Amino acid sequence: MRWDSLFDDLEGQLEQELVAEGDELRAEEERLRVGRLTMRDRILAAGRSGAPLRLRLTSGEAVTLRAAAVGRDWLSGEEAGGGILVPLGAVAALLVPAGAVPETLHPPAEPERGLTGRLSFPFVLRDLARRRIPVAVAMSARTVPGTIDRVGRDQLDLAVHERDVPRRAAAVPTIEVIALAAVLAVRVP
Repeated sequence: MRWDSLFDDLEGQLEQELVAEGDELRAEEERLRVGRLTMRDRILAAGRSGAPLRLRLTSGEAVTLRAAAVGRDWLSGEEAGGGILVPLGAVAALLVPAGAVPETLHPPAEPERGLTGRLSFPFVLRDLARRRIPVAVAMSARTVPGTIDRVGRDQLDLAVHERDVPRRAAAVPTIEVIALAAVLAVRVP
């Protein structure tokens, strides 16, 4: 009967519209989810595999490291010359092979964040100061070797001396008060 074919046609059209509406809804939800991702999220996702991370700092310097920890506003890891601590604000780009981009869009769940994920960059620098570890502080124009004496809210005091010389008053010609916003990386032996 013709009515049966009419109802079958209407049912098919309705089903197609519902599927299309569901697809549009899922696409919009995905756009919103991706729109909320931060550089930290993308770095966490890229480092999850254990493969080296390639970063471009705001100075233009390329850094390759194996991520050890990602904090609230910093990441640390090992590079060829030793350890490195990078504030996330100094990361201009995460360099990802084209085929690996989709995996960077799915960061680990928040419970994995733990205590390390809540630590701030100044807090980690204070630990380096407390341990009296010699460092090299990289800024856009130069790198300054020394020992961090103290860390304030937005600056650090660096006792400038050669990295292979212990921090002694006679070995320190100057103290540089460096704005944390100017720090691109802190390298440790």
